[in-house]
Amino acid sequence: MTQPYLAHFGLSEPPYSKEIPDGDLWLPSSKLAVVESLIEALDEHASAVVVGEPGVGKTCVLRVLRHRIPAAGFRLTYYHNATLGRRDFYRQLCHAVGIAPAATAGSLFYGLSRHIEERAAERVHPVFLLDESHLLHQDTLDHLHILLNYSWDSRALLSLVLVGLPELRERLALRHYRSLYSRIHHRLEVTALTPEDTAEYLRMRLARAGCKREVFASDAVVVLHEATLGAMRDLDRLAAHALRETARKNKKLVERDVVTRVIEADTRERDR
Repeated sequence: MTQPYLAHFGLSEPPYSKEIPDGDLWLPSSKLAVVESLIEALDEHASAVVVGEPGVGKTCVLRVLRHRIPAAGFRLTYYHNATLGRRDFYRQLCHAVGIAPAATAGSLFYGLSRHIEERAAERVHPVFLLDESHLLHQDTLDHLHILLNYSWDSRALLSLVLVGLPELRERLALRHYRSLYSRIHHRLEVTALTPEDTAEYLRMRLARAGCKREVFASDAVVVLHEATLGAMRDLDRLAAHALRETARKNKKLVERDVVTRVIEADTRERDR
């Protein structure tokens, strides 16, 4: 069912939906730099950790990485069910890479290691993208460095990309995890949008959906940026609500007062 605000603004689709092809995602230069650093890490067959506050675009960075990395030389596996214990974690990874899971934790680990070695023989480098890694079960996190050890720790056959909230970095820095952290040579951070990024992000997403004119008043953009602290996920939600509210008023420009009311309503709903 077509939403009325789309026709009002001449939009072909919801501009702030997550349902957007990887190749059409817009990222500011700071986030593109993280993508470039990840590509360099994977070219080196190295591992990386990526941290950032909620909603700043960590998964968008991974999606752009997926779009840009050469498919012929890499096999990316995305995993986000981070709270499982070690055996179930490896069982799910076996499912994800397409091998039959075994019964015991040792057999699961052996099967996964063999899979990684077989891909290396085919000149394909496996990459496990572990999202929400700040939630990784301790038993799993204790064991990950062993998954990186091949041929007496002399071959880099697998890259792990651990992605999570900033507490992931603090957790890895604990002495208990030094065997894993010492193997992660690329330590990256996804930061929030700047005010200029926010304005461009709103404009680019609208243009992609078919509206190339200015829709948000400049002071409305400032209010949105301050309310979201540059978090893309919150920006998507509030901007979409502001468009709907403006369309109901039969106006063509999203003004500051509309954005303020939308933010206040969102805050009340969140605080209930």
